[in-house]
Parts: sequence; structure tokens; C-alpha cells
Amino acid sequence: MEQIFAYPDLWQQALVGTLVLFFAGGAIAIVLGFIVGAMRVSPIPIARVVGAVYVNVIRNTPLTLVLFFFAFAVPILIEVPRGSFLLLAILGLGIYTATYVAETLRSGINTVPVGQAEAARALGMGFGQVMGYVVLPQAARSVIPPMMSVLIALLKNTTVAAGFSVMNLGSIRANMSEKGENQMVTILLVMVVFVVMVLLLAWLQRTLEKKWRIAR
Repeated sequence: MEQIFAYPDLWQQALVGTLVLFFAGGAIAIVLGFIVGAMRVSPIPIARVVGAVYVNVIRNTPLTLVLFFFAFAVPILIEVPRGSFLLLAILGLGIYTATYVAETLRSGINTVPVGQAEAARALGMGFGQVMGYVVLPQAARSVIPPMMSVLIALLKNTTVAAGFSVMNLGSIRANMSEKGENQMVTILLVMVVFVVMVLLLAWLQRTLEKKWRIAR
């Protein structure tokens, strides 16, 4: 704990960087993941093909390569402000994690009886209404545990952005090393911080499961 008290500003910046990557990247992943997940089960063939290609290409590409693309290729393809590695890292994490969100959601959709969707369509509902009012509310309950696992993986994946000059808990070791601090102590402290954050996500998962189980 002495390192944290000795360099509170650095640790604060690292923690804030990790949380920004997690929440902003998670927001992109959930929104995009829901869209892609809906495309994967869409009755429109082209939508299913586009969704499948996106998931298979991005999910089977290592995250490091995805971030390499956003850090070095995107600034060449489009004009981005200097020093926007944080924004590019958020986009990379969000787009990468969205594939796992989409597949998790698709697995939840498959647990909803087909008859319910058919009954909704028989009542005159369109695809968007069937998904929004009938399928997704039921699927969301069954995907809470795997979805939380995806978010926990995203939280840990934020450390990869440290290799692209993005300040977060993954880069604090290098900062402490430059100041002559014990790196093993730094690693243990980072581990403790991550364990605490994962435990908070696990608590949120239990809370949501309990709430929605009663709602049934």
C-alpha cells in the first residue's frame, strides 16, 4: 500500500484509465453486440451473412492485432487528432468485445421457445417488435451469467491497451519501475485492485439474477 500512498496521482490516473476503457468500451460492445446479435437471427439473409462475417473475422483475430489496427492503421485511413490513443483503444475494445456479446445474446435468444415468436408474428408484430417485446426480455434473463463473464474479460483486456501508450492499471508497473519501486509489489497491488473490481461485478450479477428471478 505504500506505493499507492507515495504516488496517489499515478494510481488514480491508472484506475481512471481502466474504468474509462471498461465503461466506454462496454457501452459500445453492448449496443453493437445487440445489433449484431439481432442480425444473426434476422430473417433477412444478407443481415445474417454480414453478422456472421463480422463475428467470425473479429472474434478470431487476437485483440492485440485489433488494437494495432486502430492505433496505426486507422490514423492513416482517416484523420484523427493527435494523442487520441485512448479513443482508438475504446473503439477497438468495444468492437472486439461486441462479437462475444452478440454470440452470448444469440445463445440466449435460442433458449426462447420458437412458438412464442411465431405467435407474436401471427398477431401482426414485425421482426423488431417480436425481438423487443417478446424474445429479448426473456433472453436477457438467461444470459446474465455469460454476459457478466464477457464484461469481466473486457475488464481484464483493458490492460492490453497499456502497450499503446494508454494509461491504465496495465501500465502502472512501468511507471513504478522508472521510480525504482519494487515491481513485484506493484503487480500484487494491481492484482488486488482487479480482484476487487471483479468481485463487484460478481455482486452485480447476483443482484440482477435475484431481481429477475423474482420477476418471473
